[in-house]
Amino acid sequence: MYLVGEALVGEGAELAHVDVLVGDLEGVLGSSLAQAMARVRMGHTPLPGVIRPNLLVKPFTLIVPKVDLKNFSDVARVFGPVQYAVAKAVADAVEEGLIPVGDLDGIAVICGVYVDPEARDVNRLFHYNYSAVKLALKRAMSGFPSVERLLSEKDRSRHPLTRFRAPRLWMPPYLQVALDNPDIEAIKRVVSQLPRSDRIILEAGTPLIKRYGLDAVRELRSMARDNFLIADLKTLDSGRIEVDEAMEAGADGVVVSGLAPRDVLEEFIYEAERIGVYPILDMTDIPDPVRLLSNLKVLPRVVIIHRGIDQEASTRIRWNLLGDLKARFSRILVAAAGGITPESIPAALSSGADILIVGRYITQARDPRRAALEFLRRIGLDMDQLRIHVE
Repeated sequence: MYLVGEALVGEGAELAHVDVLVGDLEGVLGSSLAQAMARVRMGHTPLPGVIRPNLLVKPFTLIVPKVDLKNFSDVARVFGPVQYAVAKAVADAVEEGLIPVGDLDGIAVICGVYVDPEARDVNRLFHYNYSAVKLALKRAMSGFPSVERLLSEKDRSRHPLTRFRAPRLWMPPYLQVALDNPDIEAIKRVVSQLPRSDRIILEAGTPLIKRYGLDAVRELRSMARDNFLIADLKTLDSGRIEVDEAMEAGADGVVVSGLAPRDVLEEFIYEAERIGVYPILDMTDIPDPVRLLSNLKVLPRVVIIHRGIDQEASTRIRWNLLGDLKARFSRILVAAAGGITPESIPAALSSGADILIVGRYITQARDPRRAALEFLRRIGLDMDQLRIHVE
């Protein structure tokens, strides 16, 4: 039996990122500890936690550097301020009752530490690592995080060391802006004018991709790091290849045509789920979408009830179908596309639409920002206010 905790504290080169394992010496943790001490890896020499030389901390704590120690300066940062910080944090955790004193000789702690070779301020190194170890121990002993907190924050959070947020569609409804104009410069001007909103999805439309290939997706990704970005490929064959290429270009979701053979649809959906992008199924010209979905072994994340650009004047969106899909497949998001206006939003949402796909109303507007805001105001609930978390 062992417990796991993790914490990241601080900033700059002295930032501390620690992982702790707390468990019985008689179990798997004890075996791991013995192997780590007996099989020393060059550049990752483990060292015991000591308050000072000749005074081991209890429970016994083994510190394992997670970054290569390449020279004496690197070694001095760990064998010194970090070693002391870890040991002091463990000792204080015992004193404060965080670690029970009943069997300190029967348990142990393994602590992985990250030390940047550029770190210079030993005072910050000590305090950041001390704080991180205390927090990681507290989390380990309390079973943090709870399942409820994990599920609540998994799609809200951003890792502080990344330059982007991996967006997911977890809080509908959304406005999807269909960027169909096959002129990348015109599209970039539109995107630059759109309001910053958690509700906006960007779609690299089929005409745009046909002209520029997946470079259009790369351009949009470079401009909009945090927006959910869809590549509307309308795949008919080569499902796995096209999903992989779209992901590598920066797409978060990829569209497959419902007209594709069933084996292509299932291969497409499987591959998209495997690599972490949304499989999106376009039902254009599919007379019975419910039947098509019922015959699939795996289901897409999103289904589009779609009128093509050339159909908008002569056909109507099948609003009743949106409700039928939601009733039969509650975990699938349903998108409505073709001729959506601000005035039709209430009908779309009440019918079960999770995503409203809008193209020319926004992209050909004199003021794309204002046009997008018309939709966002009616959709409501803009910007997730719980994205910034204070521990």
